[in-house]
Amino acid sequence: MDHLADVKKFAKKPLNEAAFAGMSKSYALVMSKPDTRYVACSDPAELDRVRENFLKKKLGLKTADLDASVKATCEHMKADKTKSRLTFYYLLAEHYGKLDLFVKK
Repeated sequence: MDHLADVKKFAKKPLNEAAFAGMSKSYALVMSKPDTRYVACSDPAELDRVRENFLKKKLGLKTADLDASVKATCEHMKADKTKSRLTFYYLLAEHYGKLDLFVKK
């Protein structure tokens, strides 16, 4: 899968290449495993993990709309049966203005 093309396909703003590179490096191990490579929007436990482990722990978010943003991202990517975790995380970080967390300083 061409992750760069996938992110460009779904991103609402021009691609932040530095953030994409940082995310690709951070999640290289996750993306290498078939059972963690994709986000299963039909699995409530998976969506809870995205909220808890990515939005709260990684991005440091505490707002009440986290579940709504995860569901909105699922809806935005509904055309793809397999939703790349890297693309999913990029879109959430973009939504919350947190892409700079992944830019190497």
